[in-house]
Amino acid sequence: MKPSSDTAETAGMQRETLAITGMTCANCAATIHRTLQKKVPGVVDATVNYATEKATVEFLPQQVNREILTRAIERIGYGVVEVRMYEDSEGKAREEEEIRGQSLKLWIGVTFSVPLFLLAMTRDFGLLGAWAHQPWVNVLMALLAAPVQFYVGWGFYVGAYKALRNGTANMDVLIAMGSSAAFFYSLPVTIALGLGSQALGTHVYYETAAVIITLIKLGKLLEARAKGKTSAAIKKLMGLRPETARLVREGQEVDIPLEEVAVNDPIIVRPGERIPVDGIITHGNSSVDESMLTGESLPVDKQPGDEVIGGSINKQGRLQFEARRVGAETALAQIIRMVEEAQGSRAPIQRLADRVAAVFVPIVILIAAGTFLIWWLVLSAGFTEAMIRMVAVLVIACPCALGLATPTAIMVATGRGAQKGILFKNSQALERAHSLKTIVLDKTGTLTLGQPSVTDIQTSDPVAGDWLLELAASAESGSEHPLGEAIVREARKRDLPIGSPQEFEAQSGEGVLARVENQKVLLGNLRMMTQYRVDLNGLEEQAGRLQSQAKTVIWVALEDKAVGLIGVADIVKPGAREAVAEIRELGLTVVMLTGDNQATAQAIAREVGIDRLLAEVLPGEKAVQIERLQQEQEGLVAMVGDGINDAPALTQADVGIAIGTGTDVAMETADVTLMRGDLRSVPQAIALSQATLRTIKQNLFWAFFYNVILIPIAAGVLYPFEALPVLLRSLHPIMAAFAMAFSSVTVVTNSLRLRE
Repeated sequence: MKPSSDTAETAGMQRETLAITGMTCANCAATIHRTLQKKVPGVVDATVNYATEKATVEFLPQQVNREILTRAIERIGYGVVEVRMYEDSEGKAREEEEIRGQSLKLWIGVTFSVPLFLLAMTRDFGLLGAWAHQPWVNVLMALLAAPVQFYVGWGFYVGAYKALRNGTANMDVLIAMGSSAAFFYSLPVTIALGLGSQALGTHVYYETAAVIITLIKLGKLLEARAKGKTSAAIKKLMGLRPETARLVREGQEVDIPLEEVAVNDPIIVRPGERIPVDGIITHGNSSVDESMLTGESLPVDKQPGDEVIGGSINKQGRLQFEARRVGAETALAQIIRMVEEAQGSRAPIQRLADRVAAVFVPIVILIAAGTFLIWWLVLSAGFTEAMIRMVAVLVIACPCALGLATPTAIMVATGRGAQKGILFKNSQALERAHSLKTIVLDKTGTLTLGQPSVTDIQTSDPVAGDWLLELAASAESGSEHPLGEAIVREARKRDLPIGSPQEFEAQSGEGVLARVENQKVLLGNLRMMTQYRVDLNGLEEQAGRLQSQAKTVIWVALEDKAVGLIGVADIVKPGAREAVAEIRELGLTVVMLTGDNQATAQAIAREVGIDRLLAEVLPGEKAVQIERLQQEQEGLVAMVGDGINDAPALTQADVGIAIGTGTDVAMETADVTLMRGDLRSVPQAIALSQATLRTIKQNLFWAFFYNVILIPIAAGVLYPFEALPVLLRSLHPIMAAFAMAFSSVTVVTNSLRLRE
């Protein structure tokens, strides 16, 4: 399995994604970001995501490379591991190893902390008798606390050392300071009591130090498990790729590792098997389940000439296809890359939390020191009480919740979007989409199928519709004109026999003249019928009605007498009207943009329920029209197009949304790519964005609210209010540790609701 470093080169720059180990909170991510951005020459931009534990670095390859970046990160005390395109097994193993390590330390902590806590509490409540106050009991408590302090909590000391060595402070510093204060205060008290002196006090706080560490380990374990769930969607995508492919070599079917498949290799897929790479079917018919990639719930019928996507499932027949895209070029690989890049990017709404997190720990340390000095020196509460309040302030502060508030929501939302066939290019696009006020829909290929289709058949004999279509299709069977192809396609759809013309002559701009079964057949517009002096047979009124509906009318004449009319139009996509209604229900204005004439545009607009349209717009003028809308509208403007012809307009729009067709997912001009051609994905994308921003704001509110409210309570601001419960007036460090441990879990759990 070849490693993929997720490398992209743009304008001389190179991009690498590095998987980081050893981060414990948002401050660690900030330290790595600052190191890469400011201390490594050649780095243009760096984003470090605590939730994904990855760094995305853009740099000048002439000055810096992956090895230099890795050394810079390792120098400040963190690790870098290999990132692979399909790291489902490797990533899962690392995650499971981390959880096993956390679980082992947690259970060791529980083993020693629970009896220590019970011993301390029952002694404090006078339930054990005089023996419990003997000096040797304090020694026993110290022995129970030591493994928790120096084995279970060793990681906090290591993390604190790394942070302080780099001139920063993180969560580890707070935990190490708080638990150490309780433990190392108790040691001299224990020694003094053993020597028969009560000069340093009579109470020890070993249980406080041990329970603080154990509770925070519990919180970190739950956080790790919850964080694992936020990336469940992308792990599922990574698991879609089979390990082997079945090739035809020298007439024999052989299974080879997927990495060895090359472009143009003939591949066999049996019913029920997963398609290994992208390709074009050469033999066989089947239906293929593409739901895991496109969000399309129904299987798609496939026949020779159709494309298949790697990762989809062959449901029925045996298929043989020719590989066209392999490795990192497959649609599945591109989807994974887009989702990973979106998850690793930093949303604008995160900036406030980042600025707060950068100064959070130093401010908390100052507050804790101030709390200690005020209670000890100003309020004369005594050294012990002042210390306990200081410890409570240190352990209740939680920079992790701030660091996880935005990226966990982004991870869940982008993964959920990918499951629905909605790919956000980055988190900025996901955030901007919730502020949209206007949606501009291109007509051809977006609202409509983008190709002419037969909509009406009018004949002088009401029962002769199929006969007329069979006659017209036989005459057009040699034509390459889109209207002729539409007629042939409709006849095939109805399983009508199609003959070949004995003579065929195409007349540019008018129609065709053919001979079918020795009969003269004319197909064309009214001008052609007039030129050949065709008897119109009273069909003028029906032709006028079709034209009023913005349909192209094809006259069919047999031996110089009109025998019927065929109406052809670019028909509206299934679900387009429902999509427009859903977009309007979200409170957005819908505008249709097209190069068609006003009459045709109005007919389509009426059919789908759009009030405002911009017609007769040349392709080069679409971006100008978007710019005008941006100037006149309050709020952001999105453009929905096919991602190719509409590239300038997609770029000009605040959010460009490209309609994809399964394998065409690398639409660089678009902010959002919809894997299905179904327009109903547009309101789904907007609704997902709105739900994500709601969740992020909830997370940030609770993270800020938690710290702003509970830190002062831990410092003792409510102590004068005697009517309040003692729990609030004198917050014990153990309760503070409990609250801190579960603050991050609450934020991540709230983000996970986006999966529903």
